[in-house]
Amino acid sequence: MKRRPSADHSASPPPAEGTVEALWVKRAHRGPMDPANAIILDEGLGIRGNADLGGWRQVTVVEAEVLEALAERLGAEVPPILRRANVLVRGVRLADCRGKRLHLGRCQIEMRGETMPCERMNEAVPGLRDAMKEGWAGGAFGRVVVDGEVRVGDPARLEEG
Repeated sequence: MKRRPSADHSASPPPAEGTVEALWVKRAHRGPMDPANAIILDEGLGIRGNADLGGWRQVTVVEAEVLEALAERLGAEVPPILRRANVLVRGVRLADCRGKRLHLGRCQIEMRGETMPCERMNEAVPGLRDAMKEGWAGGAFGRVVVDGEVRVGDPARLEEG
């Protein structure tokens, strides 16, 4: 009787890969979010041309699936631009991502924490702010550690830092 080689279960599975679904640049604090097909990330600074250069929160990211679930739960439209994040990803789970690396194309963002929703969420959709406080539904933020260009359609994945 031939023995089959045993499978090596010691290695963790590769991270799931998603996509960059949309991008926005905020030209002024509390100003409009301008849609973009591509953005340039500068290491240690953030998004070129964005109002929030440098500092602790250089790039904000939100999940498409979470926004869709919130819209269904609240019975209201929750367009992604409403969240005022810079990057919309699909297929990447951001909950508890602190300390992990988010790869967007060839760029990398060191994820630093959860983005807490502000009062502007309730102005747009009653109850949205409280709904976003559960399970990182407001998204996450991080610091650029590998710079370059990110385009809509680029692969996105989260890995251990």
